[in-house]
Amino acid sequence: MGRGLAILNWSLIGFWIMAIISVCSAVLMIANKNPVRSALFLVLGFMMQALLYLSMSAQFIAAVQIIVYAGAIMVLFLFVIMLLNIGSPEALKERGGLQAPAAVVLAIVFLLLLAGVGALGGSQINHLMNPSVIPNYGTVDAIGKTIFDPSKPWLFPFEATSILLLIGVVGAITLAKRRL
Repeated sequence: MGRGLAILNWSLIGFWIMAIISVCSAVLMIANKNPVRSALFLVLGFMMQALLYLSMSAQFIAAVQIIVYAGAIMVLFLFVIMLLNIGSPEALKERGGLQAPAAVVLAIVFLLLLAGVGALGGSQINHLMNPSVIPNYGTVDAIGKTIFDPSKPWLFPFEATSILLLIGVVGAITLAKRRL
C-alpha cells in the first residue's frame, strides 16, 4: 500500500512540475516582445505537452507532438519571422542577464528530478514499466492496428486525408513555380 502511494506521489509531483512549466512558458510566450524568444517559449510548451502525453502512456502522440509541432511548425514560424525581417539587428539583441540564473535554476530542478527518480529505486521503476500496469492504448502498435485495420472505419478517412494533403502540397508547388 505504501509503495503505491509513493508512486502516486512522484507521478503527481511530476505532473505538477510539467504543468507549471507549461503554463509559465505559455505566459512568457505571449508576454515576450522578441518574436524569436516567443517561438522558443512555444517550443518549451510543446515539449512539456509531449512529456504530459508520455506520462499518460501515449508514446505515439508524444512523438507526433515533437516531430510535427516542435519540429515542422516551429521551423515554419521561425522562417516567417526571418522572412518578415522584423527590423534592425538591434531588435534581436539580448537585453539583461537572466540566462545564467535561469540556467542554474533549471539545472537544480533537473538534478532534483534525477534524485527523485533515483530515490524510487529499480523495483518501483520496473513496476511502473510493467505492461500489465500500463495499458497499450497510446503505443504505435495499437494505433497502427486501429488505423490500418480494414475492418475498422478509420482506414478510408485516413487515406483520404493523406491524398488531400498531397493535393494541397502539389498545388502550392505549382503556384509557387508559376510565380518564379
